[in-house]
Amino acid sequence: MTEAGALASDPLFGLPLAELWFGLLFFIFAMFLFLDGFDFGVGALFATRADDDEREQLLAAIGPFWDGNEVWLVVFGGAMFAAFPSVYANLFSRHYLLMFAILGALIVRGLAPEMYEQRHDEAWQRWWGRAFVVGSLTAPFFLGMFTANWLLGATTILTLPGVVVGLAVVALTVVDGVAFLRVKTRGDLRADLRTAGYRALGAYLGLLVVVLGYVYATEPELRSALGSLPVMALVGGTIVLAGVYAAATRADRYYVAFASAAGLVFALVGVVAGLMYPEIDRASGLTVETAIVSTLPLNLMSIGAAILLPLIFVYFGVLYSAFSGPIEAGESY
Repeated sequence: MTEAGALASDPLFGLPLAELWFGLLFFIFAMFLFLDGFDFGVGALFATRADDDEREQLLAAIGPFWDGNEVWLVVFGGAMFAAFPSVYANLFSRHYLLMFAILGALIVRGLAPEMYEQRHDEAWQRWWGRAFVVGSLTAPFFLGMFTANWLLGATTILTLPGVVVGLAVVALTVVDGVAFLRVKTRGDLRADLRTAGYRALGAYLGLLVVVLGYVYATEPELRSALGSLPVMALVGGTIVLAGVYAAATRADRYYVAFASAAGLVFALVGVVAGLMYPEIDRASGLTVETAIVSTLPLNLMSIGAAILLPLIFVYFGVLYSAFSGPIEAGESY
């Protein structure tokens, strides 16, 4: 059999590629939510700062990173389109207005800091500062709505669990943003952010309990998945990570708190994936096995991903190494 014939007939090395791509898809989504999540959190915290120097520090903290972090959203969409095209078509067409809302919020969030720095006029900066906050709050809120609707197979945009999950994701991004800023800033600003981190963590845990209770009470098809060992382990891990985050924040262990925030994000996405599997689009009845592309393109994509993903990680390693360390006094966006 030729190499092309082998690629068309059997998965690479006999690997369960459909399941691996399902896991990879949610890993990419978690990377986006973690990395761009602290950008969203910084934008939300921007509303709590009245001092111009502190606002400049917040903008300077995310300045080198936010546009690179959004690469993961592009990769997420590309991976879904390539590996699960029927899911991409059904899910995005069903929630196309929500997709436009997410994109609009991301555009506002990205444009606002650029415009904010163009003129040092009080009215101008007040307007664009508010736009930055609004974009930073609505983007994760709409992402949370999208995730909940995807999981529950909702065919309408506005749902009660979607709203609650949206608020939970906003709270989680604030937790993430506080952890990031306490790594990147010094002095009074760093100390002042501690309380915001505690409050956002409490709000996130409370909203998570509400969501899981709602799923258990109203979604009998998901109860067995909710009680499964992987999902319960992730829920238990969330509690542990929340405790570590609070203790590390109190002890000024900045990098430990930041790593804990990352763990909270990945645990949340893991819970969603665990509740969803083996389905990948509940509304259309598609499972991972039925939605995955045929063997040949799946093998070729897997080879491409094995080459490209390490390059992306190298890029991010260089980026974060080049701009590591706290923001210096007087540094701006």
